[in-house]
This record gives sequence, C-alpha cells and structure tokens, in this order.
Amino acid sequence: MSSTYQPLQPAILVRNAQGLPCSPRYDDVYHPAPGDGIAQSRRVFLAGNGLPGRWAGRETFTVCETGFGLGLNFLALWQAWRDDPARPRRLHMLSVEAHPFSRDDLATLLRECVPDDLQSCAQALLAQWPPLLPGLHRLEFEGGNVTLTLGLGLAESVVPQWDARADAYFLDGFAPAGNPQMWTPALLRALSDLSAPDATLATWCSVGAVRRALDEVGFAVTRREGEAGKRHVTVGVRKPEAGAGARAQAVFAGAHEAIIVGGGPAGAGVAQSLALRGWRVTVVDEAAAAAGMTHAGHLAAACTPLIARDDNLRARLSRAGSRRALARWQDLPETGAPRVCGTVQLARDAGRAADLAGTLAVLAFPSSWVRAVSQEEAGALAGVPVRRGGIFFAEGMLVRPQGLVAGLLATPGVRRLAARVARVTRSGPQWRVSDETGQVLAEAPVLVLANAAAAPALLRTVTGNEAAWPSLAGMHRLAGEVAHVPADALAGGPRCVVGGEGYLLPGVDGLCVAGSTYVHGAERAERSPEGRDTAIGKALGLVDLPLAGDPGAGGWAGWRAVLPGRLPAIGEVPGAAGLWLATGYASRGFCWSALAGDLVGARLMGEPIPLERDLQAALGPR
Repeated sequence: MSSTYQPLQPAILVRNAQGLPCSPRYDDVYHPAPGDGIAQSRRVFLAGNGLPGRWAGRETFTVCETGFGLGLNFLALWQAWRDDPARPRRLHMLSVEAHPFSRDDLATLLRECVPDDLQSCAQALLAQWPPLLPGLHRLEFEGGNVTLTLGLGLAESVVPQWDARADAYFLDGFAPAGNPQMWTPALLRALSDLSAPDATLATWCSVGAVRRALDEVGFAVTRREGEAGKRHVTVGVRKPEAGAGARAQAVFAGAHEAIIVGGGPAGAGVAQSLALRGWRVTVVDEAAAAAGMTHAGHLAAACTPLIARDDNLRARLSRAGSRRALARWQDLPETGAPRVCGTVQLARDAGRAADLAGTLAVLAFPSSWVRAVSQEEAGALAGVPVRRGGIFFAEGMLVRPQGLVAGLLATPGVRRLAARVARVTRSGPQWRVSDETGQVLAEAPVLVLANAAAAPALLRTVTGNEAAWPSLAGMHRLAGEVAHVPADALAGGPRCVVGGEGYLLPGVDGLCVAGSTYVHGAERAERSPEGRDTAIGKALGLVDLPLAGDPGAGGWAGWRAVLPGRLPAIGEVPGAAGLWLATGYASRGFCWSALAGDLVGARLMGEPIPLERDLQAALGPR
C-alpha cells in the first residue's frame, strides 16, 4: 500500500438507462448486456488465455486480474476448473478492486447476472465477502484448492505490493478513456514483473497505446475480432526473451515434509497451514515433555486488531492477522474455535475517546467492522457498566488457548514429538534436529523454528553469527500473569472482550480472565498474590463493578518472546534455504499465528502471498 493512507471508496449501485449496473465515476458498465457477463468472461478472458487447455497437467495455476467488479471472471474461471477433469490441483486468482461493492449490493447483482448453474459458487463467494477494508483478503474454496486473493485499493498502490507468479492475466479495468490509471505503462510494468515465462494475457481493450505498452513490458500482443459488442479484443503471450518477471516466485521443489520446533500458537499455526496443504509435519515440543502442552491451564485470551490514524505497519498487520485467524479457525472443534463476541476497546480518558473517533473518521472503515461508542453504548455492548467510551470491534474474538492449540495440532498430517531440541544441523538437503545427547529426533527439507525466545540460540547453532541478526539478538522474555475470577463475582462478567489498560474477558466455564502483568527480568513465569492483585486491579479499572465475594486464587502465568519493535520475525532465513523463523510474537501470539502459518505455506507452495510486500519485509528475520 502507499505510505500515504488513502481511504477505500466503495462502489455505489447505480444503473444506466438500460438497467445495467454501471460506474458513474468511470462512465462505464460492469457487463455488456443482461445475462451476458459470464459468457463474455468465457469468450474474452478464458478463451483469450487458452483456458482450460493451458493448465492441463499442472499442479498449480495462477490468474492475475485487474478489476474484480462483480466477480464474474472469477466465477467463470472457477466453473471451468470444476468442469475440467484435467484441471490443476490448485487454482489461484489474484485480483484488485478500488471500489468494491457492499455484500448486500453484490448479492443483488449476482442474483441478476449469474446463471442458475453458478449460483452456488456465487453464494459461496458472498459468504466469504470481506468487510470493505483496504489491503489483501484471502478467500478459500473447494477445501483450499481454489483461492481468491483480493486486493482492495487503488491498483497503482496495490499491484506493486503483490507477491505472486502469474500464469495468465485478465486485464478488465474500465475503459482507458474513463479510467486511465488502470492502463498506465507503470502499472503494466508492475503486472509484468509477476509473469511466469509462458504467461499469457487477454483483454477486451484494443487501444493502440495499451497494446504498445504491453509490448514494451514483454508481451507479444495480437488484436483479434471481437463479438457481443466488442469490436476487437487483445491477446498476448510472454516473449521468450523476456523470461520470467522480476518478482515471479519459485515453488519449493523438495519433498513436502517439515519439522517445526515449538508447539505453542506459533508452531501450531504453521503446522496447521502446512498440513492443510498436504505436507507431513513433525512438531517437536519441549512443553509436551515437561507439562503436557504449551498454554496448559490458560483459560482464555483475546484476539483484537489495532487501528492507527496513518494505518501504519502494526495496525495493518494486526488487521490481517485477526482476519486470517477468524478464517482459519472458525471451523475447528468447539473447544478450539474462537468465539466472535466483539471487543469494546476503552479510551484512556475522555480526550483519547475524541481522538479515537477522529481516527475512525480519517480511516473511513465500515462501521460494521469498527465504530466509536459512548460510555453508555459500550456498557450496553459489554452487558456491564464500563468507565469510559471508546471503540467497538465487531470481529473481536475470545480464544481458548489450550483447546485452540490442541485443535491445530490435531490437523491430519501433523504428528507431535515430546522432546527438547538442543542443536540444528544440515545434511545435504535435509535439516536435522538433535537432543542433548546428539540423538537425531527428526529430519526434513524444511525446518521452522517457532520456539519463542529459544529460537535465537538454535539459530546460532546453524549460523554461528549473532551479529547478523541484531533484532533477534535483542529478543527478551517477558513474564506475565492473568487472574481467573468467578463470573458471579463480576455480575456475571462481560458479554464481549473489554480492553484498555488491561482487559476482562467473557466467562469461560464460569470464570472470567483478568489481565495482565508484564514482569521484566523475571527468572520464572509464575503466579503470585501481587501479580493477581495487579491483574484484577487492571480489570476493575475498566468496568464499574464491585468485586463481590471471594475472587479465589486461580490464574495462569507464562512467557512472551519480545523483539525490538514488538513485531514478530516470520520468514525464511537468508542464506539458509529451507530454514524458517516464526517467533517473537510478544503479547499478540493469537493475532499472528494463522497469518504466519499462511505466509510460510503460501511461500513454499508458490501461491500468491496473502500479505503485501512491505509487510513481509517488516516481518523478515532481522
């Protein structure tokens, strides 16, 4: 995305004199005639790219589209994949849309424009249609074998941030006369940078300037006779001398086997992601040997995004992470699935409440996703009186850590090994992990260090050069404690997460979690009367309730692994092919877990990456 924040401007449903949906902003229609949108998609874009024939025999195929519009090209492509017995195992589409429709308007249009035999696909698309937030949104269908990575924002800002390998292009922006930004040489160059060596393209646009620009960025183009209102169409193929685009990513060529060191939220998130993609995964977990499971006894935690007036890296990452967690975890068994209860995030004081409201006005996010709330409305949402107003995130989640981690590690294809890894070595293409005695515990071509603050020490056994990773060298452990308080002692507890300077969570098994403490320099992460009093005091600073009766002595204590800048390190270690890090999650382990897993899985499988390039760079080992 651009370094200067630009709020998303959704489409407004308008019809022309013929009743066709159109864009008054660009003076153009979304499809040429009633009922003909899907037919045009097949004639212009599928046939123009030689589909479905071109994907026969391939493991994966990726289409890059400019102008998602009503999604008709995606639906036509999906149907062609469904109907073809020679289809690739995985089909991906990457599409950009500056002015997306609301779910309600899109539902209206798809009912009108999509034939009966495609309505089930249209309804599946609507069921996953994201809130209209800028950034990348990953939608998955057919058990993950069909994906749509939808970039919401201006193409000139979104496309340079894409990380993918495109086999075919559907160039379907509005006409150059009304929307010239979608056809500039700079944008076409950014698209070309994603090209596979044999990429093809198709577009209804036959303007000479566009054809010349496509030729200059590496495509041999031909103008053909059009039909159904299109006088001409343009098709193209990548010139042999142009080769692959500058950013086209390669697919991992080794056996689909991985070792993950660490069985907490970080390791479990990567394990689930790889297993869902057909990998065999061994999770080596020291906590399983010592205490049974990471987060054993941790009753509940919150997963809530952040906002910032400039929509900075941390805010964008938290938004991407929380949305990915919801998509990845909502179908887990009940003991592990998140509870979408919403989060009331209270301002620190009345002045900060006004600042939060002003920030929301600048961001222009949909109120269905986040909105400002008064003290009275916040209390009504929480079901208990609160001390201030603030903002309400409708998708705020409560997670049950022990059940969640267990559910992720129960994904078919994951096996769990209770042991402590003392050393990492390389033997040819294989990574090996060994215990203190030197016994090899497991080996695989991919190794992910997801063992929190212990990861840098293992990394040093491979690289021996701590100075190469100054941030990792600066990682430290931070102890923390939460208190378990009987819900009856808090008038039944809140209905949603209540956050601010501390937090109070809805009841789980009759107990509310209040938190939390931050203890620097601790030798052990352990519960204490002082820590319990601090955690409960923070919670009571949020809700205007007396603590009734005996609050008991229950709670949980654990560690946070914190990197300078408080962003995690997620990515492949430079110079050590197949060695990955997923560590430093600090206080937001459940916000980063699913996103990190899909970053690793998508990179290894050559899928479009579900995160912008600048955000990936911010997370890289450093």
